[in-house]
Amino acid sequence: MTLIKPFRGLRPAPGRAADVLAPPYDVLDTAEARRRADGKPWSFLHISKAEIDLPEGTDHYDPQVYETAAANMAELIDKGVLQRDGAPRYYVYRLDWGDHAQTGIVAAASVAEYDDGRIKKHEHTRPDKEDDRVRQIEAIGAQTGPVKMAYPEAPDIDAILAAESAGAADIDVVADDGIRHRLWVVADDATIARLTAAFERLPALYIADGHHRSAAASRVSANLHAAGKIGAEDRNDYFLAVAFPHHQVRILDYNRVVRDLGGLSPEAFMEKIATAFSVAPEAAPVRPRKHHEFGLYVAGQWYRLAIDPGRVAADPVGRLDVSVLHDHLIEPFLGISDPRRDKRIDFVGGMRGLEELQRRVDSGEAAAAFSLFPTSLDDLMAVADAGDVMPPKSTWFEPKLADGLVSRLLID
Repeated sequence: MTLIKPFRGLRPAPGRAADVLAPPYDVLDTAEARRRADGKPWSFLHISKAEIDLPEGTDHYDPQVYETAAANMAELIDKGVLQRDGAPRYYVYRLDWGDHAQTGIVAAASVAEYDDGRIKKHEHTRPDKEDDRVRQIEAIGAQTGPVKMAYPEAPDIDAILAAESAGAADIDVVADDGIRHRLWVVADDATIARLTAAFERLPALYIADGHHRSAAASRVSANLHAAGKIGAEDRNDYFLAVAFPHHQVRILDYNRVVRDLGGLSPEAFMEKIATAFSVAPEAAPVRPRKHHEFGLYVAGQWYRLAIDPGRVAADPVGRLDVSVLHDHLIEPFLGISDPRRDKRIDFVGGMRGLEELQRRVDSGEAAAAFSLFPTSLDDLMAVADAGDVMPPKSTWFEPKLADGLVSRLLID
């Protein structure tokens, strides 16, 4: 088995991509998905968020949801809205968002290499979300949500992808959020072989976004083996992925708000902070300029915080900004030890801006807000290489991949 392989993609028929493409299933709640799919019978939300076609209040994990997703998928194929390529292909995928662009490859990635650790992860998964993805994949017989990955420095791969995306795209759609999605089909056998070989020379791939989807793919593979549907050497033992050059993957800040100050007054809270950080009042919202610098908004005032570098741990997890803030402020001063479960803390993606942090505090929803410098891809890769996991809500990736652009049937 190779690290990646081409596959027969299931994708929108010519002229249908704008009708089909949808945001990833996990960035919309059901109410928003209903609104986004209203009047769009071919929207991929009818597959990825199939509860929108069932009575309001239907549990997301109800068996009817998966049955409806399967029926909707079958209808899109039967009506010719989705069509499958006749031979295995790679696909070049470019995302344009403002002045940012990233170009990657859509491929089938090896489950065996994921299980063995060559495809590296950096997050824990939740059993309920993992179970949901397993049921979805098995119900519709396809992988539809690609796992977003990064590959380390590989100029030869970058050059091939640039050459393959030099002409007009096979799919070119600007989504409602202004993100442009373009797809080129790589059909030349020699180019396909060059890409396969180039990826085979890489030491690793790194999961950026999609840990539940990759974990679910591994479980589905095991289920297929147990049922005798694929053999030990079956080349269908792969999952849908998009791999981008690591230097193009964009991570935004993932900020924090806390509901209370743990019984402290704002004045007493600031006195405690001053024992561990330098504190400077600021007249405008604070966006950290470097690692280990933080913004704090409390009682109508912004502050810039910085920690003595000598207090920062040297290990890949301990030196992360999210770890420094937690270890030196949130846990010792606010008593929040488990941010994954503690309801006193919430997380705000960088897409919402610093204004959202200030709004939450001014409205009384939160007592204080913290802005952070974004985690870097190098930090993520260092954590994965060490076999560690990152704290919850360490990374916010933008732009998001589209669902429905290319799907992969479970059995080629």
